[in-house]
Amino acid sequence: MSIFEYNGSAVVAMVGKNCFAIASDRRLGVQLQTVATDFQRVFKIHDRLYIGLSGLATDAQTLYQRLVFRHKLYQLREERDMKPQTFASLVSALLYEKRFGPYFCQPVIAGLGDNDEPFICTMDCLGAKELAKDFVVSGTASESLYGACESMYKPSMEPEELFETISQALLASVDRDCLSGWGGYVLLVTPTEVQERVLKGRMD
Repeated sequence: MSIFEYNGSAVVAMVGKNCFAIASDRRLGVQLQTVATDFQRVFKIHDRLYIGLSGLATDAQTLYQRLVFRHKLYQLREERDMKPQTFASLVSALLYEKRFGPYFCQPVIAGLGDNDEPFICTMDCLGAKELAKDFVVSGTASESLYGACESMYKPSMEPEELFETISQALLASVDRDCLSGWGGYVLLVTPTEVQERVLKGRMD
């Protein structure tokens, strides 16, 4: 078993019309044993920027703390929030810095940039970025997430339709992966508001 599969995870981000959604499962396991059913994988950097961390749970929490520290330093120096593209470069550099003893995380970054343009990207544990215009996935359920998102995604979805699409894709995918699941957590971000929703899924 790979170290990335030790805790199990599923994270997906999807782009809509001037909005985006980022979702994750809620299971924390130790291989096939479930430890917690309310584990947080999606973290807030600022009001328009979020990061989802799949992979080893302890490394995800450590990496998030380091990223918050770096972002606060940036805010003090620049007196503004970081743009999503800049933040993606920061995460990439931070991961590559530790390439000989990496954080076992695969981040998914989603944010609203200039003119409310949604930005999403993911990377491997060494910081190699993969940019996309539609959706990005990571975690143990990533193969089934790719299939579900490919079949359900439509360009320029309105926020409500985007929520429905990402929710159905997530729930369908985690049912096909025994290391992730136990419901879901969805963040829907528009230029004017942020909606948090918890999904009920199969509890087995």
